[in-house]
Amino acid sequence: MANAAAGTIAVVDYGMGNLRSVAKALEHVADGKPVVVTADPAVLAAAERVVVPGQGAMPDCMRELAERGLKQAVIDAAANKPFLGICIGQQMLFEHSEEGDVPGLGILRGQVRRFPAGKMHLADGQKLKVPHMGWNEVRQSGAHPLWNGIADGSRFYFVHSYFVAPDDPACIAGTTDYGIPFTSACARDNIFAVQCHPEKSAQAGLALLANFINWKP
Repeated sequence: MANAAAGTIAVVDYGMGNLRSVAKALEHVADGKPVVVTADPAVLAAAERVVVPGQGAMPDCMRELAERGLKQAVIDAAANKPFLGICIGQQMLFEHSEEGDVPGLGILRGQVRRFPAGKMHLADGQKLKVPHMGWNEVRQSGAHPLWNGIADGSRFYFVHSYFVAPDDPACIAGTTDYGIPFTSACARDNIFAVQCHPEKSAQAGLALLANFINWKP
């Protein structure tokens, strides 16, 4: 299936994401636009917009992306159409990850770092566990179409041990505190990417996905 219907939202299937829940959440807010889960580079090229989910370990994700022949298709999508990265789908946009010491796609400049063990506590000394798992606030760094209708400080669902550290502060779209402040959302041109899981984040997550579907960068 190389042809994608008009308005198609393609979810990239490289074997490393919670694809069913991401696709279901997108379908819920897609207003009839087709949502396809695909491992076909031609379908990604023809789609109107692309979503790259991902969970698991970054080295596994990068290997699977390459082995399935999807690496260049994802790079191309990030260059020319509305693009949403989720969790590892955000991390892989950067140059390098401390997880497994692997290169990313290098689309955004910066590193992926592990939560520092020495900082994993609250002000009262209470220890924080890694992975960071559960609901946490996202503070918006400024106005962006994907934040439309979402209150600053809204809570989203996270599961991760690593976070992105962009070189360019201008691409930081949201921050979250977990022992340290970290970048939880990035934006540049046609790219928006989040560390949280909007598909698991109730109304705020659905609002973000709906905003993505209607976004015209």
